Amino acid sequence: MTEQTILRPHAEQAFAEELKALAAVDERPRPASWQLSPWAVVDYLVGATLPDRTLITPKYIGSRRLMEIAVASLATDRALLLLGVPGTAKSWVSEHLAAAISGDSTLLVQGTAGTAEEAVRYGWNYARLLAEGPSEGAMVPSPVMTAMQQGRLARVEELTRIPSDVQDALITVLSEKTLPVPELNTEVQAVAGFNIIATANDRDRGVNELSAALRRRFNTVVLPLPASAEDEVRIVTQRVADLGRSLELPATEASAEIARVVTVFRELRSGITEDGRTNLKSPSGTLSTAEAISVITNGLALATHFGDGELGAAELAGGIVGAVIKDPVADGVVWAEYLETVVKQRKDWKDFYWACREVQ
Repeated sequence: MTEQTILRPHAEQAFAEELKALAAVDERPRPASWQLSPWAVVDYLVGATLPDRTLITPKYIGSRRLMEIAVASLATDRALLLLGVPGTAKSWVSEHLAAAISGDSTLLVQGTAGTAEEAVRYGWNYARLLAEGPSEGAMVPSPVMTAMQQGRLARVEELTRIPSDVQDALITVLSEKTLPVPELNTEVQAVAGFNIIATANDRDRGVNELSAALRRRFNTVVLPLPASAEDEVRIVTQRVADLGRSLELPATEASAEIARVVTVFRELRSGITEDGRTNLKSPSGTLSTAEAISVITNGLALATHFGDGELGAAELAGGIVGAVIKDPVADGVVWAEYLETVVKQRKDWKDFYWACREVQ
């Protein structure tokens, strides 16, 4: 498969030149098995200009100190838990941390209600198991076991979606840095450089809470929603441009429409208009930055394939209504009230008002 056919390259593929440039000028101490020093990892995440004028694009737009805390955690014997509401770039940061530190972001356990213990420990090739009995050749290592053997970072996405008994398989791994294999009367000991980055969704509290024993083995970093509208517009603009290139959508000037979507999302999230004059009801959904990116990207696809190529209110309306109204009854009332009391009153938003009314 050629690079041109890959819809979404891994971070270490997409930003290989930046990682190479950082490594070439990075003279700070590196922990064992790390591809870059902690300082260079943070530069990779938040962006920098190198001495040779090479531009490192920001992957995370927000507090540098927050990224420093996250990276410093991974340089200790404690794992890292990225916590936050949906759409706060937890998975995105996790992937880029693994790419910058280990050069490999693919050692991933995707947490679901059906995630089995084999995904965290190891499984078996049952054909070989039946033919030759328990052996190293019949064993199928999990991403966590592979990371331990190679001194790399393993990623566990949506940790609180994983059943509690499966979560607890991580306790020995994190505390003793070993993974027992009783069937072979042996164990896998972690090589220096091994650690785990987990993510958890704030909205999943009460689903499968972490035990006190497991939580103690993580340093928790809470990723907040973007602090300002300007930051959120920058994030959406950058990600929409990246997605547009990968989806072969033509570049278009959409800053005004991006700012409008961000304004709608931020006002409904906070329950108050940006001028502070009108209190609003908030919908049941999170209206995250990730959803704003999706609304804009969908609008660009509509404009490209069914319009004149310019993103406007008509292309945004369907996506934004679908993002806001998750509960047809309760959210429908919230959206209708917002349209009439806020959108309709903004003179330069008339096109958006009528486009949303038409979609509803």
